[in-house]
Amino acid sequence: MTVVTWDSYRAADHFIMRSARLIDRHRFAYHFQAGSAEPVRVALAAHRNLDGGYGNGLDPDLRGHGSQPVATEIALRYLDELGPVPTDLGNGVCRYLASATNDDGGLPAVLPNVRHTEAAPWYQKTDDFSSRLDVTTMITGLLHKNKITHPWRDTATAYCWKHIDSLNWTDPHEAIGICCFLQHVSDRERATDAMNHVARMIRAVIDVHPRATGHVHTPLDLACHPGHIARPLFTDNEIERNLEAFEQQQRADGGWDACWDHWDTAATLEREGMRTIQRLRILRAYGRIQFDLPRPRRTA
Repeated sequence: MTVVTWDSYRAADHFIMRSARLIDRHRFAYHFQAGSAEPVRVALAAHRNLDGGYGNGLDPDLRGHGSQPVATEIALRYLDELGPVPTDLGNGVCRYLASATNDDGGLPAVLPNVRHTEAAPWYQKTDDFSSRLDVTTMITGLLHKNKITHPWRDTATAYCWKHIDSLNWTDPHEAIGICCFLQHVSDRERATDAMNHVARMIRAVIDVHPRATGHVHTPLDLACHPGHIARPLFTDNEIERNLEAFEQQQRADGGWDACWDHWDTAATLEREGMRTIQRLRILRAYGRIQFDLPRPRRTA
C-alpha cells in the first residue's frame, strides 16, 4: 500500500502557493495547517452578491459578476467545510435561490444572463435553462445538513423526491448530488428506500477502473470518505486501487490535473488548485497520509 509522503505533501503545498487562488490557499491552510476559518469566510464573502447568491468568478468557468446557481453550490460546499452554515447566510442563499427557481421547483445550472458574460463555452452557449437534478439535490442536501429551514428548501425537497423516485438513469454529476441529498435529508426511511432504488444506476455510471483518463468520475469522487452513503456500492479492492491511483496521479509539480475541459488557462489553474485540495482531503479521510497533519477546527 502506497501512502502520501512528507515530500508529496510539501510538493502539494508548494503547488497551492504557486498556482491556487487566494480562497483555495486559505482553504488549504484551514484543512492541513491549522489555519483559521475566518480568512476563508472573508475571501468567500468577496464572491457574494446583494441578492444572496454567489458569482464573481467563484466557479472558475463563470467569470461574470452575477450570481449563478452552480456558483452558489460551490459557496455552500465551502461554507459547509468550515462548520454549520450561519443562518443569515443560509437564508440569504435561499432568498437568491427562490428568485432563480423554475416553476417546477428545481434549479437550472445557470441563468440566461450567462450568455452576456465571460464564461466557458458550454455555459455561454446554453439554450436549455430547465431544472437540473444534480444542482438542486446538492444544494438542497447541504441545506438539510446545515439545518437551514426555509420555504425554498421545502419546495426543492419535493422536487428532489419526485425526480429521484421516478429516475430510470443517471450520470456522475447527478449521482453525486443525489447522494448528498439522500445522506442528509431528514426522512431517513425514505432515503434508504431511495438509495436502494438508485444504487445500481449510480454504480453503472461511475468508472471503477483506476487508470481511466479524461473527464471521468471515480468511486472516490462519489464516496469521498468512508462514512459516505455511497461507500457500500464499491468493494474494498476497488477503493484501494483507486486510492493508489490518486497517489500516483500527483504530478511532479505537486498538483493534480483538473480533469476538466480546457477553455482558459486561468480557469484550468484554478480547477487544479481545487482538485489538489480535494484529492488530499480524500486521501486523508481514507488514512493514506503517512504522517499526522493538523485537523480543521470546525466552528460552531
